Amino acid sequence: EVQLVESGGGLVQAGGSLRLSCAASGFTFDDYAIGWFRQAPGKEREGISCISASESITYYAPSVDGRFTISSDNAKNTVYLQMNNLKPEDAAVYSCAAGLRVRGFQTCSAYGLAFGMDYWGKGTPVTVSS
Repeated sequence: EVQLVESGGGLVQAGGSLRLSCAASGFTFDDYAIGWFRQAPGKEREGISCISASESITYYAPSVDGRFTISSDNAKNTVYLQMNNLKPEDAAVYSCAAGLRVRGFQTCSAYGLAFGMDYWGKGTPVTVSS
């Protein structure tokens, strides 16, 4: 059974940091890119970051570039999202997803995050107080 389980969300003050984790199981981790998404109430889901560890490729949306860092521990089949300098507008439910790497397009890209994800986690909430 494929599972993606997020953890690490919570309440943080503006300017603070959180590290989210995405633990994957049930599929061959090296064959997939892992993306992070967020959705705030009343807003569309936003793909914010992606890592394809076997290709050494990462992607960041402009809204988080320079503040968030994605990393992968392949031995643990886990992807992390280090979030620094959090702002109230970063508050959302954060989810991870897995997309097969080998496609006709780069999975770790804005397009890949929008159309190339195959499996989804349930999400972890992040609240940022001002």
